[in-house]
Amino acid sequence: MRIILALITIAAAAWSGYWYVASAAVTRGFGAGLDTLRAEGWTARAASIETGGFPYRFDTSFSDITLADPETGLAWEAPVFRIFALSYEPGHVIAVWPARQVFATPQGKYDLESSDMRASLVTGATPRLPLERMVLTAASLAITPREASARAGSARAGSAPTRLEELRLAAARVATTASAYRLGLAAEGLSPGPEWRTRLDPAGRLPERFDAVTADLTVSFDKPWDRLAITQPLPQPRRITLRRAEARWGRLALQESGEVTVDARGRPQGEIAIKARNWREILQMAAASGQLDAHFAARLEDGLSRLTQMADDPQTLDIALTFAKGRVWLGPVPLGPAPVLRLR
Repeated sequence: MRIILALITIAAAAWSGYWYVASAAVTRGFGAGLDTLRAEGWTARAASIETGGFPYRFDTSFSDITLADPETGLAWEAPVFRIFALSYEPGHVIAVWPARQVFATPQGKYDLESSDMRASLVTGATPRLPLERMVLTAASLAITPREASARAGSARAGSAPTRLEELRLAAARVATTASAYRLGLAAEGLSPGPEWRTRLDPAGRLPERFDAVTADLTVSFDKPWDRLAITQPLPQPRRITLRRAEARWGRLALQESGEVTVDARGRPQGEIAIKARNWREILQMAAASGQLDAHFAARLEDGLSRLTQMADDPQTLDIALTFAKGRVWLGPVPLGPAPVLRLR
């Protein structure tokens, strides 16, 4: 019995020593990661980084964290951010975001509130930590432009944000490949904010919420997503297989599927099948939101009207768009420049 107790004591002391050494290494590693970002020109700071969770977990908390990339204009800040990992399975981590955070894009700054936003991330067992799979979920999301929040005094003082009841985003590396990932998106209860609703539906004829917003696609990149992805040029898409993307909003419905390859300049080549119900309104909304040039949208509407006037249902569009030579084609007719598919 004394021998058994001695072995247990030695094992416990060894495990405790391992945990404290490893937890200190985890904290230093995150600090070094922020140093690396700053060396790359980012704004990257946290008031404190602390790791707890003894004896089975490494629970790291960042307080008052700020990240900003000057090249893309993207930024994020939060009062607290937590990352959890099992001490015996460090390749599987869970990230938890706070109820309130702020993010910025070149188009503006936004307050984000949620009741539960977290992600599960599994990486490969190599020093570069390549992504194997990831699932992000969020409930009761509210996204408010910072200007609206300021005018109202706070996000709760009368501003009306864009809302999502639930968001699910998943990514998984395709087996037998190094850099192809299957991606899935589902957004439930999407309610556009008043600014978007006024722009997209000025007459107020559409429901308050979208009926569905989903996507299922596989993207092959020129290199894997790993821990170095944000400090080096981002992986770029080289092939996109769109099994199905769908958005339904009242009487409007849009479905897409198809496959394109993407060259080094971000120009797609391939074909995308589109089915749209009440397509004229969808086209007008795309122009109103700035996604399409108004003059080009008018020309496109005129051409598509001629194409559908002999159809059984002229309000339903069922066509295939071809991407080639940097342009979008409808049969032999060029419709305009193709979008550039490059991540920044």
